[in-house]
Amino acid sequence: MSSLQKLAMMQLADSFFPAGSFTLSHGLETLVQTQKIQSASELQTFIQLLLTHKLATTDIVALVHAHRASNSNDLERIRLADRRLYVQTATAINRETQRQSGRALLMVANSTWQHSQLATLQQESAQGKIHCLHPVIFGVVSAVADIPEQDAVLAFLHSFVSGVLGAAIRLGAIGHLQAQKLLLQLAPTMDLVWLKAKDLGLDEMYSGTPAIDFAQMQHPNLSQRLFAN
Repeated sequence: MSSLQKLAMMQLADSFFPAGSFTLSHGLETLVQTQKIQSASELQTFIQLLLTHKLATTDIVALVHAHRASNSNDLERIRLADRRLYVQTATAINRETQRQSGRALLMVANSTWQHSQLATLQQESAQGKIHCLHPVIFGVVSAVADIPEQDAVLAFLHSFVSGVLGAAIRLGAIGHLQAQKLLLQLAPTMDLVWLKAKDLGLDEMYSGTPAIDFAQMQHPNLSQRLFAN
């Protein structure tokens, strides 16, 4: 990978990139407030469950197929990945936050990279022809930025895990030093996610995190909320 590709990957994975991911806790806020997560080890288990039983089998599968479709200039395949991921995203609040962050990513990326695919998807988004879920748009933007597939997946996973750990810090569940240790400890799991997702077809997507899904559904009922989900 060239230095320009590496820099583009770091740009997309950086929390400085304004896609709204800092507003998401992925159900963690509910679990912390209800005292179901009270330690770093419990937080690590929570993230591992999300990585292996949701992202590896839904989000990353859609991202990989969107990346490949973008490289082939196959817009219909990108739309299909978006539709399949929408159907496989169990909770309405999660679908909506995925849509909002995906559209935010698309808007910034279209202005930054100015590629015909991004312009078309943004127009279709405005017309309601595509949901623009975040993993799908991340896959397309990564391909447009000439970031290889595996590196795009690892950048997405790093950004996701960093976002959850950042949420945990803001919720008072862990400190900054614990977060850095967890990020390093979760690296092998992130690599396994890539290995699992890359060989799955869009019709093989599934998720298995019912307790976390339920926590996300309970989130709007919390008396105080820092996050959107």
